[in-house]
Amino acid sequence: MVTTENVENNEKRSLNFIEQKIEADLAEGKNAGKVQTRFPPEPNGYLHIGHAKAIAMDFGVAKRYGGICNLRFDDTNPQKEDTEYIESIEQDIKWLGYEWANVYYASDYFQQLWDFAVWLIKQGRAYVDEQSAEVIAQQKGTTTSPGTNSPYRERSVEKNLQLFDFMNSGKCEPGTLVLRAKIDMAHPNMLFRDPLIYRVLNIPHIRTGNKWNAYPMYDFTHGQSDYLEGVTHSLCTLEFVEHRPLYDLFVQWMREWIADCGANAESGSKLSALNAQLATYQGPRQTEFNKLNLSYTLMSKRNLLALVNEGMVSGWDDPRMPTICGFRRRGYSPESIQKFIDKIGYTTYDALNEMALLESAVREDLNSRAIRVSAVLDPVKVIITNYPEGQTEMLTAVNNPENEADGTHEVEFSRELWIERDDFQQVAEKKFMRLAPGKEVRLKNAYIIKCDEQHPCDTDENGTVTCIYCTYDPETRSGLPGADRKIKGKTLHWVSSHNAVEAEVRLYDRLWKVENPRDEMASIRQQQGCDAVTAMRQMINPDSLTVLKGCYVEPFAADMKPLSYLQFQRIGYFNVDPSSQPGHIVFNKTVGLKDTWKK
Repeated sequence: MVTTENVENNEKRSLNFIEQKIEADLAEGKNAGKVQTRFPPEPNGYLHIGHAKAIAMDFGVAKRYGGICNLRFDDTNPQKEDTEYIESIEQDIKWLGYEWANVYYASDYFQQLWDFAVWLIKQGRAYVDEQSAEVIAQQKGTTTSPGTNSPYRERSVEKNLQLFDFMNSGKCEPGTLVLRAKIDMAHPNMLFRDPLIYRVLNIPHIRTGNKWNAYPMYDFTHGQSDYLEGVTHSLCTLEFVEHRPLYDLFVQWMREWIADCGANAESGSKLSALNAQLATYQGPRQTEFNKLNLSYTLMSKRNLLALVNEGMVSGWDDPRMPTICGFRRRGYSPESIQKFIDKIGYTTYDALNEMALLESAVREDLNSRAIRVSAVLDPVKVIITNYPEGQTEMLTAVNNPENEADGTHEVEFSRELWIERDDFQQVAEKKFMRLAPGKEVRLKNAYIIKCDEQHPCDTDENGTVTCIYCTYDPETRSGLPGADRKIKGKTLHWVSSHNAVEAEVRLYDRLWKVENPRDEMASIRQQQGCDAVTAMRQMINPDSLTVLKGCYVEPFAADMKPLSYLQFQRIGYFNVDPSSQPGHIVFNKTVGLKDTWKK
């Protein structure tokens, strides 16, 4: 088995198939032993957890093999792109713990791509087509029958150059002219059947303004940008397997163009420098891996944008969203996401990963880093009748039993406390081991208390318990010899009502009612003939968010900074929502202490 040593934790692990290919390339001396990758998001939405897997691969292998990874924004479609998305993408990558060597944009190469397209026209490898998109699609043929040539396929180089220039003039109507690569209309790979490489949009670009009105297509931009940057390993997901031969062809054509341009390249010094490197730079190698698919999750940016625009969620960072900023706000740590990615690994086939596996990785990570605090979500008052009125005392609580370095903090104990309502029963069930008439329990970090048998509680006119009466054993405080006294009851969490801080707690469940919302949405749309939004509304889980008001937390928890990792003892992992402010503290539930998903 091929292994590599993890320098950080001195453990050995198996190499994934991409790492094996990279090591083989290095052993052969390809690209002068250099490893350079790139992460190329389109700035048309916020990153989701599927992107996190690609980020971990692109940045991870570059770091592991002493190379660099660039961040390159694929900004070839000004209709959907915005600086808001660019800023959010950069923030998410940094939060995940990665740093890029350079920031590039596909628009950095618009001039080179244009000059390359002009060269293809002069070589007889590209032509301007003025047929409609529908006609061009019909002429493509099928997987079992060849396509037919466009009537404009053999027009003169001079006419093609004139029309191509007109495409960028701002006077050409979008959809009337396109530039196509001239390859083979009978090729078994449909992508080779004279693909579109430029189209007219006449839309200002967020970086280039009104300089360009004709924009390159993705397949004509991606590989060439990789080549111009010096990328050695172009890593992408499995839907690009069929695109790889076209990727390789366009890269080969660009290599020929650069060689043809020579040291006097019309597009400037960058091409001149690349021409000098042709002997040592073999060009990028595209390798595909499986996407990160999650049960009960929809990750298409188009659908996520619809959720935001239609008000079905509060925004891109809604903690129910699968966006990286949504997971961050919910309380996931970047380390927990990396743990999950390591668990599922990289393969050459797609699979649906269980949400339970992600949550187990989160639970495992937060157990080692979350500060333990007391919070009562459904409070009922306890009065300790033999504790002196007006007296309080400070007890010591361990911040994290998994990490001694996290230290301790003090909690106040008083005569009146808040406990969870379901920790008390007036008439105890047979196996109920919590507070009930005549029963004893231990209060976490405090004393053993016993519920009064004669007058255990007060109730209101509806029979709801309003107050519970108990006594305490002063010899059983944690740390004293009497603390070892054995009782049958469980240990309960509590908060002193004397200094408790009222808080809002938000409980989150899965956003979708169905395990595979993508396929279910397609089925609904086909059966009902409705649009995506209508289908999504039918799949939304109405119980995906429960807001609890009137909860109580200890002051130590209320003073935590936004996004702090906490464990509400006996309840689950939580974090402080960024919207919190003095007088209105908000906590988000990250994940429960135990797996509640279907096995």
